[in-house]
Amino acid sequence: FAVQPLFTKMVLPKLGGSPAVWSVAMVFFQATLLAGYAYAHFLTRHLPGRQSVVVHVLVMLSATLALPLAIATGWGRPPIEGEALWLIGLFAVSIGLPFFALSANAPLLQAWFARTGHPSARDPYFLYAASNIGSFLALLSYPFVIEPLTRLGDQTRFWSILFYGLIALIAVCGVLLVRSKNAMPSGTRAGAGRKAAPSARDAAIWMALAAVPSGLMIAVTAHISTDVAAAPLLWVIPLALYLLTFVIVFQTKRVLPHSIFVKLQPFFIAALIAIIVFDLVKYIFVILAVHILTFFVVAMVCHGELARRRPAAQHLTAFYLWMSAGGVIGGIFAGLISPYAFNWVAEYPLLIVLAVLCRPGLAMPGGRYANLFWLAALAVAGLLLVPRIAYGYEFATTAYNGIVLVLLAVSILFSRDTLIFTVIIALTFMFIRIYDSDSKGVTSLRSFFGVNKIFESANGEYRVLMHGTTIHGAQRIRNDKGNPVTGRPEPLTYYHVNSGIGQAIKAVRARKRGPIRIAAVGLGTGSIACLSQAGDMLHYYEIDRTVVRISRDENRFTFLSSCAPNASIILGDARLTLADAPDNRYDIIIVDAFSSDAIPIHLLTREAMEIYLRKIDRRGLVVIHVSNRHLELASVVAGIAQANAAVTRVNRGENDQDVDDDQYKFSATVTAVARTDADFGTLAASPDWAVEAPDPGQRAWTDDYSNIIGALIRNLRE
Repeated sequence: FAVQPLFTKMVLPKLGGSPAVWSVAMVFFQATLLAGYAYAHFLTRHLPGRQSVVVHVLVMLSATLALPLAIATGWGRPPIEGEALWLIGLFAVSIGLPFFALSANAPLLQAWFARTGHPSARDPYFLYAASNIGSFLALLSYPFVIEPLTRLGDQTRFWSILFYGLIALIAVCGVLLVRSKNAMPSGTRAGAGRKAAPSARDAAIWMALAAVPSGLMIAVTAHISTDVAAAPLLWVIPLALYLLTFVIVFQTKRVLPHSIFVKLQPFFIAALIAIIVFDLVKYIFVILAVHILTFFVVAMVCHGELARRRPAAQHLTAFYLWMSAGGVIGGIFAGLISPYAFNWVAEYPLLIVLAVLCRPGLAMPGGRYANLFWLAALAVAGLLLVPRIAYGYEFATTAYNGIVLVLLAVSILFSRDTLIFTVIIALTFMFIRIYDSDSKGVTSLRSFFGVNKIFESANGEYRVLMHGTTIHGAQRIRNDKGNPVTGRPEPLTYYHVNSGIGQAIKAVRARKRGPIRIAAVGLGTGSIACLSQAGDMLHYYEIDRTVVRISRDENRFTFLSSCAPNASIILGDARLTLADAPDNRYDIIIVDAFSSDAIPIHLLTREAMEIYLRKIDRRGLVVIHVSNRHLELASVVAGIAQANAAVTRVNRGENDQDVDDDQYKFSATVTAVARTDADFGTLAASPDWAVEAPDPGQRAWTDDYSNIIGALIRNLRE
């Protein structure tokens, strides 16, 4: 499990730092885990005991041909379409064999142990808990110890050394099996699982109970990493908790009873819905905690049901095989199917509803109350949903909030009846989706890189593009009298004329005294086009085809068509495509490529800054928009600039007189980097542009090193 965040971080720059990279990576890891479990099941069925030792040691040795860990040669840039399949192929040829060999170890070693005659051999499932403790510790150590203190190159070498050590330890286990009686135990310990052979119904239930938390893990990880960073810190916490649930539920003596989590689940789900609907807290750590703890409780209920239904030791590998198959199904649904099947993140609430169905006691309401229940459910659904669907009716905010609260209270009241609880939670999510003010009049477009929403402001004057939870551009389409606005559109949001980015462009123009050459990393609505003038050269570097379609659609935004119809748009990851441009080509490079508030770390490293500085002329500027609700990044830019012998100034927008949120003119934190202070031109004389020094307590970020935790902590201090 240590290799999962390690190798995914290596691959991340090839796909623009998208949070979806981890989602697809998890699908690959789950599928390979299934292949490993199938291989272990085959060995225990057809080559039981001593024969399997020789085969597995040979498989482990053959996996060393893929060491040390590295991205396979011959895999260049990802395609314009089919990024997910390309990524799975890259993982398969790069680390597929070592990961396959490793994935078979847990069930295979447990099957070996069951044949040794050890007193605990009749119930070897405690070893599954032990292996997950190791996985849990490895995952947590990555963002908190390994990533902040070591470079990627050192990590891959050390991991390869440990792989050879593991082969030796497995060989020792094989020797112990060879010297043992090599026979399955005659009976099972009480509570060790049912002895009868599993039926098709058992297998279906195992898969369902495994699929829901697996898919939910990917959905919740994508949700939280979209608004902070696509980084191991936010990848491993849900995965580590996912593994921790296995540790707890497969213990021989349960410290935390299953019934506790069954009782807690309704309250956590209600809290999650309240956080989403009412925006009760603004602190990122509290929001993350609610999402992650709700996932943990939900996974505990599902996996607790799995442990309760586990078979006897002789059916152990079949149990793991079906369980792993369920995990793959959940992963494929959340990581591969949902981004193309839904135009919004529908899989998150859908999986929550399915998780409620996994509670114990699922049954149709019986007796004389059954018909009454269904009539009541249909009546409530009709009263809540039909008015909006059929007549366009809208509830007032107070009524809307009150209905959500009533539904949550009723759901908790009826939480003992699994089916009724499920219906109420599903109805609540449907009501929120249909009546939520954020979803009215919204056009959602989803791609590998996230969800883009286009909508009009409440007064109808502005059309807005939002990615995740962050506005990425806005255009005034009507005046206050409701008449259409024509002519050259005014750049708004973070790109208004007197914004930090606007000032930087003015400074370069004043130095050049003529047309300038602009490179913009990140397209958005194309607002920067209207900061250009006749004769300027403007090149956009954009990775998401969906964003290109939005910005070029004149029925949505007209910045490009009105201000720079001849602007070039280079499609692909900006780090890779910008490196292809001739040196000294631009007078200014503007980097604003964040997805929601998630940062593409590979665009904020020493190596990335080296590329930017090569591509600007001798006195050019590199301007990076670093506004972020959760991370302090100005000192990061200062650090990577200093590592390239450059100077950084920052404008935090504190004195921007044009800021007016109602008119979509926002304050922004913008950094500018130049080779010498004299190259800042008019910015150097402005009191709004202070010299930014690197944080002496942090290392410069590189392709091998970054520290998201430090950026989070610095932001909390400000």
